Amino acid sequence: MRFEGTDTYVATEDLMVAVGAAVSLGRPLLVKGEPGTGKTVLAEEIARALGKRLVSWNVKSTTKARQGLYEYDAVARLRDGQLGDERVNDISNYIVRGKLWEAFDDDAGAVLLIDEVDKADIEFPNDLLHELDRMEFFVYETKETVRAVNRPVVIITSNNEKELPDAFLRRCFFHFIRFPDQQTMSRIVDVHHPDLAPELIQAAMRVFYGLREVPGLKKRPSTSELLDWLKVLDAESIEIERVAKATGALPPLFGALLKNEQDVDLVRHVGSRHGSRRGRG
Repeated sequence: MRFEGTDTYVATEDLMVAVGAAVSLGRPLLVKGEPGTGKTVLAEEIARALGKRLVSWNVKSTTKARQGLYEYDAVARLRDGQLGDERVNDISNYIVRGKLWEAFDDDAGAVLLIDEVDKADIEFPNDLLHELDRMEFFVYETKETVRAVNRPVVIITSNNEKELPDAFLRRCFFHFIRFPDQQTMSRIVDVHHPDLAPELIQAAMRVFYGLREVPGLKKRPSTSELLDWLKVLDAESIEIERVAKATGALPPLFGALLKNEQDVDLVRHVGSRHGSRRGRG
């Protein structure tokens, strides 16, 4: 089961090795990297490449580890009891399966994505140690043990919003997705926009990487935002010359790249300084 990328996902050699190592070790693959570098999409593409079902668990600040296993709906059982429903005699009718249970129950072995694990409480990763290590958990209400039929491929993403516990890190294989260099980015763009004029892509990428180097940006534009920008440049038939002239200044349709007013003002200020210098020269 070697993952080599797909027709819509460009995987670097070190990422391919990391996926293979995690699968061989039977450990979760913990993927970090700045937002927009394809961490979430990686799980989707691994599932597609391996022909497995993807089970996605999108973690929020209020998410508890127990929800990934199962939840007992006591309120529904109480209501049904008051209505005289015979379902109350079987407590399993009120057990709601979580995402881990779904993945464990897949005969072919699923790909389980635990997305943005660092959004939850700091205890969240620790509360999943046993379940991800042993690939089993106990359901207290029904006195049954749920075990993975086939060990799922587990992909865990983090945006580094908070430090993860050491005990959790020890049980993972770690990979940091570095921001693509221009050569890799060209391959990514070609996959998503194969029909764009090479001159437009080159001009846009010069502007894009120039923006990422502006000191003080709160949010540097990401890969997904470059792809969106190229799409809208093409859709609006923006001339290549307009894009090329935007180096060091606000580019056309900059709202696809810059996502807050502070960054817009900063780039505008930097561009005006460069312009005044050129004028003096």
